[in-house]
Amino acid sequence: MTTTTNVRTFVVRAIPAEFLATVRAAGTDVSGHPIEFHTAGGGEPLRCCLRDAEPGEALILFGYEPPLPASPYREIGAVFAHAEACPGPTTDAYPPHWRDRPQVFRAYDARGRIHPTSRVHDTDDPEPALAEILADPEVTRVHSRNITYGCYMFTITRPAPDNA
Repeated sequence: MTTTTNVRTFVVRAIPAEFLATVRAAGTDVSGHPIEFHTAGGGEPLRCCLRDAEPGEALILFGYEPPLPASPYREIGAVFAHAEACPGPTTDAYPPHWRDRPQVFRAYDARGRIHPTSRVHDTDDPEPALAEILADPEVTRVHSRNITYGCYMFTITRPAPDNA
């Protein structure tokens, strides 16, 4: 008899709900720029719950700086989220509705510098590419970014030892 174990090699992390609550309450992003309110046309990638917006949903657009150690590679980019708090992602696995969306997997080391394992992902099977990137012990995190606009989508990390 053969027994297989499904070991997770990564965890997907959306923008934290606590951070989004702060942005909504302040009405400004990290640079002090006012957030913009929009009505979804449909298809806007929501960084709060990691799905595409449905037409008519109330959204905010604001500048977000994904956490990285102080380095020249830190950057602020535009992201969409729901205008009001939402339940967040339904899983910490790869977002199911975004599996076929071409992305850049930008790997970073502990110093916050881009690591050479970074690559373009353009298939509906991201797990092998992410497992290979995270197999390099120098990689501490991966940012999934939109290929066309370069916008931050979400962060991928190794699972915590007790969640593996």
